Amino acid sequence: MKFLSQRLINPLAGWLVLGALALAMPLAASARNAPAPKPTVVLVHGAFADSSSWNGVIKRLHDKGYTVIAAANELRSVNGDAVAVTSLVKSIHGPVVLVGHSYGGPVISVAATGQDNVKALVYVAAFAPEVGENAAELSGRFPGSSLGSALAPPVELADGGKDLYIEQDKFHAQFAADVPAAQASLMAVGQRPVTDAALHEASTSAAWKSIPSWFIYGSADLNIPPAAQAFMAKRAHSRKTVVIKGASHVVMVSHPAEVAALIEQAAQAR
Repeated sequence: MKFLSQRLINPLAGWLVLGALALAMPLAASARNAPAPKPTVVLVHGAFADSSSWNGVIKRLHDKGYTVIAAANELRSVNGDAVAVTSLVKSIHGPVVLVGHSYGGPVISVAATGQDNVKALVYVAAFAPEVGENAAELSGRFPGSSLGSALAPPVELADGGKDLYIEQDKFHAQFAADVPAAQASLMAVGQRPVTDAALHEASTSAAWKSIPSWFIYGSADLNIPPAAQAFMAKRAHSRKTVVIKGASHVVMVSHPAEVAALIEQAAQAR
């Protein structure tokens, strides 16, 4: 009887194992074919702007199902601001696409260094400095920037530093010429100042050397000369560079669809 029961049990166990394998195989195949999770998009605004400058881009990315975080950029120092963005990136589970506008470019270039979950960098009318370079020097290396003459007298800070603003009556022409005047007027009032020291602070790392990058900027940018941006994009071996004809420095405000589309391309890249 004992021998007979073993003979009955063994085939039953075999069928159970085969059944489990049959169920597991399609599940494993399904897991292999499942689409990868969408990266979280982290947006870092630049000098003389704030997170609301990304609103048009955010709406379009939300419509495509992306989780988006607009980082609070203090505009105090490249390394200090990068530390805050790095902390944010570390708190995110899964892949990240880091996007920087203007001075936000040096910040993401430092913040992404050593962060394995950052899969792409997108530079939106932004600086992409080499180690040792700074924003002010890069902007002045090529003709075309009129920012210096549009700045208000510096605000002296208690620590001896200086805050820089764009004169409100010059903001529209200098910073956002292709944005409606009424909107540009509000942006001028809400602009966030950057310290003079931050614009002259040398970059300590260049994540674009090891992380794929994408670039987009306007041909009528008066803050960062288009020639400077073309130089930086070529040097970074940009996967794709988009130049919007006639666009100002705030290309993400005036052309949010194009900026969002490039970010999505970066997010989907392998």
